[in-house]
Amino acid sequence: MTMRSVFPFVSIKAKLLIIFLSGILIPLLTMTLNSYHTSQSLLERKYSDLLLDIASQSTIRIGEFLREMETLTLVASYGMNSYVSASSHEDYPIQDYLRDDGDLNESIVYRMLMNYILMKDRVFSVYLYNLNGGKDIYISAHHPINYNYSAVHETWFQQFLQSDQKVALMSTGPDPQVRTENHLAILQARKIFDIHNGKLIGVMVVSIDVSFMNIVHDLLQEGLRSRFAVVDEHQRIIYHADTSLIGRPFADTVLPVDKGDPVLTGERGIVRSQDVDYIVAKSAFYNFPWTTYFYMPLHEVSAEGAIMKQNLIILALLMLLFSVLLFWYSSSFITRPIKRLMHNMTFVEMGQFDAFTTIRSRDEIGLLSHRFHQMSAELKQLVERIQQEEGEKAAAEIRALQSQINPHFLYNTLGSIKWIASMQRAHKIVDMTEALISLLRYATRHEGFMVSVREELGNIHNYMTIQNVRYYNRMTIVTDIDEGLLDYQVPKLILQPLVENAIFHGLAESEDEGIIAIRMGQVGDVIEIKICDNGIGMEADTLAALEESLSDRRGSDHGIGVQNVHRRIQLHFGSNYGVAITSKPGEGTTCTITIPGGEHWRGKMPC
Repeated sequence: MTMRSVFPFVSIKAKLLIIFLSGILIPLLTMTLNSYHTSQSLLERKYSDLLLDIASQSTIRIGEFLREMETLTLVASYGMNSYVSASSHEDYPIQDYLRDDGDLNESIVYRMLMNYILMKDRVFSVYLYNLNGGKDIYISAHHPINYNYSAVHETWFQQFLQSDQKVALMSTGPDPQVRTENHLAILQARKIFDIHNGKLIGVMVVSIDVSFMNIVHDLLQEGLRSRFAVVDEHQRIIYHADTSLIGRPFADTVLPVDKGDPVLTGERGIVRSQDVDYIVAKSAFYNFPWTTYFYMPLHEVSAEGAIMKQNLIILALLMLLFSVLLFWYSSSFITRPIKRLMHNMTFVEMGQFDAFTTIRSRDEIGLLSHRFHQMSAELKQLVERIQQEEGEKAAAEIRALQSQINPHFLYNTLGSIKWIASMQRAHKIVDMTEALISLLRYATRHEGFMVSVREELGNIHNYMTIQNVRYYNRMTIVTDIDEGLLDYQVPKLILQPLVENAIFHGLAESEDEGIIAIRMGQVGDVIEIKICDNGIGMEADTLAALEESLSDRRGSDHGIGVQNVHRRIQLHFGSNYGVAITSKPGEGTTCTITIPGGEHWRGKMPC
């Protein structure tokens, strides 16, 4: 008893019905068990994640801008590459100015720094303090300079000079170097050392308008703009929408907590301040001792109507998700055997009739797979029979085409012998007869279809012996072949028909000395054999007719010998190989044979 008779046939439609009926109660049960407390916790988690993500993105944007300012001062002070030695780069305008504060150097520095300011939309000013006894430079695009003030005598400036820091960043405060009232700025200072002797020769201070943080502030939702703050390492406010809070402690003004307690120990959480719960998220800067805070009253996100709405959305999403999962599972369950059947079909297309995956589906697909296996077995037998017949047919065609060569040159040779006899040169007949015997022996032997290049060249020399008797030694053959290619195997009798054409159609009618050159070498992945002559060449229409005959398998009156060689090469190696002909009237003809090359034949064509 077979398995097919034990298990009943179950249709795909019945399977789908069973799966969906058994699964419809699960989403309804999930919707019923959903509760208020679950929604509340999910909502709080969602908003805390949102605030943390916004805090992180804001920190990244502000940090990138400050690092750009730091890079700008580095580039301005030491050039594009601060690691290049002084002897290899001498164009440092600020270095030159700090050593010589002449008008020319001052003009160059002023233009360079102003360009930097304009590139950043004029959100900062640059002050260059000369510690080498020269003049200071103050540059601002939209703030009037207070030339009566110098930061050199400020406490923070002297502490920075005495410290080991090369770059210092000060918290937000008034910028006394400009005359604009209530102008708040963040100062970034960099020491400038002489690149020749390492001496401290100046300090560059970048005064960044605190308004640059609006790049983050303006991207926030309206409700979050007033709940965004940046504090320094002492928890003093650097930036806030309410500028009156800048410089004051964050824990005493924005979110008052018990004295001595931190506002938030982790990255996010719930903080109670003045009997109000807040969702708070913070993100620390990577290269600066600053922190970004976002906070939101909890009651704004936990209103009853919003929670119910959120519950309905969650339930709808759960139903949708479950439906997608159910359909996905159903489709996978149904289509898996179909995919296996398609995989088997792919193997059959590739000619692999035995690499099948077993399909044990008890439905219509199982029956289809069983019938496909039967069809594949029959198709395999048919393909093997066709391949055998094609091989036999190709071998027969090669033998038939090759047999056409023998009488083709034999008649010409006999005509030459008759002509020489009429000239009563009997000793010439001996040479011609010996050459003819060699030609016939080479053409009629049956060792195989392939011979070496060396044997082909020997046959050509015998043939030229006969032709030179006829043409009074007016024909010369020249060979230029890599020694390593002489033993390369090629189809028999592919050179003689092309040399014969060169003589009878190119050189016979010319009164000049006839030269036939045979060159062979590898070009890329193919081997090229060129047979060149200095004969009369061919007209364009004659060449076109010859090329058309090469592409026509049915034969033609043009170039029988050439077509024979071309067809035999294609039967041996494929349609990508064969004979190509180039010719111009009065410039001779070149026949190029292309056959596949091997990895051990690497070189250039000699011509």
